[in-house]
Amino acid sequence: MKSYEYKPGKASLKAQGKRRYDRKQRGYGGQTKPVFRKQVKNTKKPTIKLSCENCKKEYMKSMKRAKRFQITIITKVKK
Repeated sequence: MKSYEYKPGKASLKAQGKRRYDRKQRGYGGQTKPVFRKQVKNTKKPTIKLSCENCKKEYMKSMKRAKRFQITIITKVKK
């Protein structure tokens, strides 16, 4: 079982919400929607993407809140 931290990709410019926002922002009139400036939470909920090495099936698992997150690989040493 392989696992790594899920990172969201680049936001699409063709998404309906983005198109609507860009249309509203056009022309004079300044900022039309509120810009969120105050970050409330100082921890993130990391998401792990797990993939099976046999059947190649992938699924995601959300973890508890953590300031730091690290995946370590533990290997057994043969004697």
